[in-house]
Amino acid sequence: MRRIALLGLLLLLAVGGCLRPAGEENVLRVSNWGGAGDDGPFEQMVQAKNRQFGERNGAKVRVEGIPGEYVPKMLLNFVAGSQPDVMVVDASSAAVFVNNGLLQDLRPFIERDPEFKVSDYYANVLATYQRDEAIYAIPNDFTPMVMYYNKDLFDDLGVPYPKPGWNFDDFLRTAQQLTVRQNNRTQQYGFVFTNWMPGWVMWLWNNGGDVLSADGLAKGTLDSAENIQTFGFLRDLATEHGVAPTLSEAASMGVDLFANGQAAMTVSGHWALVGYKSAKQINWERLGVIEFPHNTPESHTVLYMSAYGIPRGAKNAELAWKYIKMWTSQEIQREYQSTGIAVCARIDISQERAGLEQTKPATVEQVIERSFLPIIPTGRPPYGSRIEGYEIVEKHGASAMQSILNGSDVATTLRSTSERIDAEFAKSR
Repeated sequence: MRRIALLGLLLLLAVGGCLRPAGEENVLRVSNWGGAGDDGPFEQMVQAKNRQFGERNGAKVRVEGIPGEYVPKMLLNFVAGSQPDVMVVDASSAAVFVNNGLLQDLRPFIERDPEFKVSDYYANVLATYQRDEAIYAIPNDFTPMVMYYNKDLFDDLGVPYPKPGWNFDDFLRTAQQLTVRQNNRTQQYGFVFTNWMPGWVMWLWNNGGDVLSADGLAKGTLDSAENIQTFGFLRDLATEHGVAPTLSEAASMGVDLFANGQAAMTVSGHWALVGYKSAKQINWERLGVIEFPHNTPESHTVLYMSAYGIPRGAKNAELAWKYIKMWTSQEIQREYQSTGIAVCARIDISQERAGLEQTKPATVEQVIERSFLPIIPTGRPPYGSRIEGYEIVEKHGASAMQSILNGSDVATTLRSTSERIDAEFAKSR
């Protein structure tokens, strides 16, 4: 009897955090990055759905926006024991939460829920949050990084649109044909480059290079012969071929050259469409989307995404699962993804937005959405989803690119950068 009583007491202690004192309001805490919403139509829709969920489940949904440094602030919540019931997990920083056991495995919830189907989601998107059989978050939406091109600028100069399977030489030749110079000044560039490593790491992959070895070392990988060639190629676009502005030239113009109709090609994610639709100097309906040029057998890109997870120690885990299931459902995602900021992680909704099932002619927006679909299978998860502290690599990678674009020797710069990255990782391990 005493053993049974002791076990009962331990059980009560174990679940004590999940029990709510009588009369206390049932609150589901949801953490997201960013501050208060703008109270526009989209934000009003989100608030309405949260209210409806609360009414159906006898609870109040409290969204806690975390502006600024989301990851360190969330980690502080865990240290203080004040973690929420649901948290948005960005793929680029997922490793710190997954690898340290801060998120619950959602597989038990999934196996108890006959309505939820893992097969509804893109396998390579869901895999970002998986470790073996465990699933630590359910993806909401994502974007592959792609090459955008302005069809009007191509047509004005009679340049053929790029096709899948193009390589680095094809890209350079296309950019050269699209660069317009008058009176010794460049009026239009074939391409505009941004020194943001999450937006250029794919160039390395598409020339057979990489950033870190299988055992997590930059030395011998970041400074490989393939990468030396790729960094040189990107530098020469501006310094030798003049088909892209230098970083200082682009900064001095003070505008997004692609959105301003002064560059024919650029790299970005699906989110860029929102801005392009409101840009006055380009016609977003005349935009094309194509895979990255590649010297490898297949094109490669990266997938950036967000997902919903349940923190370990959450006080309302069962209700949190219902909330995640609601927000990732077909019904809600159909409305939620109407903003067009990303690709829905649900296969059915992303294909519906591309008009694949309809018999009537596709709209311009659906044609653009269709352009993203064949690129999705070529997408890899961001390294930050697997490697803690990957921001070290991105910091030094951007610095190396800056130096190289400003004239530093490529091989020397990559060698010293690799050594710095390895040294910093060694300190943190």
